[in-house]
Amino acid sequence: MDPEPTYNHLLSILLSSHLSTNSQITLTIVIIVLIILTALISGSEVALFSLSAKDINYIKQKQDFNHLTLLSLLENPKRLLATILIGNNFLSIGVIISTNLLYSSIFHFDEWFPAMAQFATLIDIIFQVIIVTFFLVLFGEVLPKVYATQNNMRLSLFVAPYIQFLDKIFRPFSNFLVNSTSFIEDRFKRKSKNDISNEEIEHAIELTVKHSATQEEVNIFKGILKFGDITAKQIMQTRLDVSGIDYAWNFDKVKKQVLDTSFSRLPVYSDSLDEIKGIIHTKDLLIHIDTENFEWHTVIRPAYFVHETKLIEDLLKEFQHKRSHMASVVDEFGGTSGIVTLDDIMEEIIGEIKDEFDEDGLFSKKIDEHNYIFEGKTLINDMCKITSIPVEIFEDARGESDSIAGLVLEIAGKFPEQNEIVSFKHFDFTIIQLEKMRIQRIKLTINPPEENS
Repeated sequence: MDPEPTYNHLLSILLSSHLSTNSQITLTIVIIVLIILTALISGSEVALFSLSAKDINYIKQKQDFNHLTLLSLLENPKRLLATILIGNNFLSIGVIISTNLLYSSIFHFDEWFPAMAQFATLIDIIFQVIIVTFFLVLFGEVLPKVYATQNNMRLSLFVAPYIQFLDKIFRPFSNFLVNSTSFIEDRFKRKSKNDISNEEIEHAIELTVKHSATQEEVNIFKGILKFGDITAKQIMQTRLDVSGIDYAWNFDKVKKQVLDTSFSRLPVYSDSLDEIKGIIHTKDLLIHIDTENFEWHTVIRPAYFVHETKLIEDLLKEFQHKRSHMASVVDEFGGTSGIVTLDDIMEEIIGEIKDEFDEDGLFSKKIDEHNYIFEGKTLINDMCKITSIPVEIFEDARGESDSIAGLVLEIAGKFPEQNEIVSFKHFDFTIIQLEKMRIQRIKLTINPPEENS
């Protein structure tokens, strides 16, 4: 058995590696640079594909080189993703090869420990896999992606010119990859013949029943089709539009509120609408209308509470089971978002229901085929029904908003000014009336899709 190598012997082996010291330093710098580039590429994937609709709208308003470059990249997301993946893979391979060369030139377990020479190859493999994997995952994937989620706009603007350069270099490869995936997608679509979209069903309704039914009846068919996907939050009356009765009011004030609102049911609250005590039916007050100082609290009925995400299909069944016509809609924190009634649900199928107490004031006005005026509080669903726009178009842009005013705020990313135009795809929203920091009226202009910039 060979004698155990001394410290000087180990040092001499280390210095007599295959690569010179200068070469090792150069290779180390190359590895660091490749890891930094890998980090930028990995982070850019998260940053670029996490930009919201209002971020993109903000980018469109800028005319400098970085913003224009970023906008051109986002116009072809499939090729952009293919370019990022190809570049990331090339850099990862470069890191692995460079690390392997550097490692082989420094570490020689078979020479350092001759007694363990038979395990040297296994040790080399394990050591290299652990080191390379650790550095690539930590510095090339995890840390840059965490940073990108918090600084997506800043990182996107920074990497845009470099990604565009890579796009030009790898364009033949990325185009091949995109075309290949498109071919595979088409093959899967052909096999999935039973997957029919809502748009196809609506088109079938138009073709099959329009010649024998009125437009109102066709709209009812379409309303039934979409009925199962609508939530209480999408159709409710928001709390700003809810009229209620304060629990502390006397009977005279309650009667005045009932006469002023003309509603058959009113929520009773304590201090604010977030503390709803119950529901008052105005018919329960009729027999006591001439009674002075009537204790009206005795006729308060229990309130029914539902979450914002409650599907109206399920809510309708519960209304039928409970023989109820009104529910308070609460958010995730237990606060009141609004009120939903049986009428609101039925309007999703048969259209707007008006009674003798409804005001005649128009919440919408059609100027021509491409221009409409809406109140800001009009629900997005109602706007889409009036204009025959698929509601899915605004799904990614609407955020948590349900009204047109909220949609405009989400797209703009700020509070717009009077007569300001906020654009989204081929739609222009013009603010035509503001009042106390509330968007009162909005003009919607529908441009031809080919004019979408």
